[in-house]
Amino acid sequence: MSLLSQRLQLKLAQKQILTPSLMQMVALLQLNRLELRDLIEQELAQNPVLEEADEDAGEELAPEEIQALLDAEDERGEPADKAVLEATDRIEDAGPDELVEGVEAEAAEASAEAAESQPAAESKPPDPFEEIDFGSFFEEYLDPSYRAPAAEEIERPALESYLSQPVTLADHLRAQLSMLPLEEAVHDAADSIIGNLDENGYLTASLEEIAAGGEHKLETVEKALGVVQGLDPAGVAARDLRECLLLQLESRNGRGGVAWQIVSEHLKLVENRHLKELAKALHRPLEHIEIALKVIQSLNPRPGLRYSGPGARPIEPDVYFLKEGDEYIVQFNDDDLPQLRLNSRYRRLLEPGQEPDKQVREYIKERYASALQLLKNIEQRKQTILRVCQSILRRQKAFFDHGLDHLRPMMIKEVAEEIGVHPSTVSRAVANKYAHTPQGVFELRYFFSEAVQGPAGAAIPLLTLKRMVKKMIEQEDPAHPLTDEQIAARLKAAGIHVTRRTVAKYREDMKIPSTHQRRVRH
Repeated sequence: MSLLSQRLQLKLAQKQILTPSLMQMVALLQLNRLELRDLIEQELAQNPVLEEADEDAGEELAPEEIQALLDAEDERGEPADKAVLEATDRIEDAGPDELVEGVEAEAAEASAEAAESQPAAESKPPDPFEEIDFGSFFEEYLDPSYRAPAAEEIERPALESYLSQPVTLADHLRAQLSMLPLEEAVHDAADSIIGNLDENGYLTASLEEIAAGGEHKLETVEKALGVVQGLDPAGVAARDLRECLLLQLESRNGRGGVAWQIVSEHLKLVENRHLKELAKALHRPLEHIEIALKVIQSLNPRPGLRYSGPGARPIEPDVYFLKEGDEYIVQFNDDDLPQLRLNSRYRRLLEPGQEPDKQVREYIKERYASALQLLKNIEQRKQTILRVCQSILRRQKAFFDHGLDHLRPMMIKEVAEEIGVHPSTVSRAVANKYAHTPQGVFELRYFFSEAVQGPAGAAIPLLTLKRMVKKMIEQEDPAHPLTDEQIAARLKAAGIHVTRRTVAKYREDMKIPSTHQRRVRH
């Protein structure tokens, strides 16, 4: 008797799906101002209904007016299309880890609502954009004479202090990627990997995180990693120093050899300069070990730095923490960002009887809907970053007044709870962004630090503790450098209880050599 049969089975499942509008909002939030400027310029080139506010485009067009035309077009005979426009309004201030409605569910719900005679507003979920006065906001966008209301009296760093932006590591890698005959899924996963490289060229996210974040299969991400690691410069997309050096050795002479064996199995001995132990472990003459070490020393531990190093990477603050009188304010830096507005010349094509070609009318509808969504998401990005920075300002006022020694412990989760968003939203809002403060220019992530128990049970930031360790080492006698145990004892005397192993970990995090290495160098 055959056990195979055909059956129809219903399965109820719940999964997370990001709508296109939410995906755009998440992507915009994690861009810094340079990347946002590039994206806006790209949108200006691709979307004919968008234009810069300083262009002479004749009659102004209010977003409310074009939205009314889009709604009227849908009501004339295409109610199902209304789901597309309504979906663009359902934007939540949240990260991708929160459950959001699927695109299919949105379209089905919108179609059902259009068929009913009851007003749809009663069942529509609250829109976070309703908190923003888009009427007055878009009036500024549509005024040809509009300029960003920046405080011109505020003293800002001279433009001459900024370097022109060269080709970045991501640009260099994507240019190579575009020339490879890859499957679309592998290409997309490789692009996600490139987006998760730090300035040194190392992969900062796990393959599982990349797979989940980009909805890729894990095996596809693993295949894509091999592709990216085969690009120039050699060693890029490594997950640690050992893998970085091995990739470079493999690109030169393939696998095998003394240098390969040293890096693969005995890298710790190399760091501590234990050459005799290396020779003994590999059963090789000391001369062979020294030759192999010269090969290893010729490798680049930071292959991406030449594309994004301090000399090639411009740092332009995304926000300014400015003091006015006795109070601080947060000033959003939107200098040289193109100011957008909607072009009115295409409006007549949506008016009844003006454009008989359905495809042209649908294209214009889609372009206007896309432009409206972009304007909303850009403003939502600005408001989210400002809210995060205002929370930082309230919690770190002592730092702005007195400097690094007064930095308070602060977690991303605390800020997220205060402003009512998901922690991933805060994480994206501060990613790759810089702030100009009275104490200098700092990455926004710098203000977030774990707490360590200090004197009398008071919490001190982990960054402050590391600075204390570094200061002790800088002031030590070079002929008799402090051991990790001695540093731990000094901290204990100051009321901070940490172990020797913890001190060693902090020292390694700051790239400070061991006691023996510091004594040898002296």
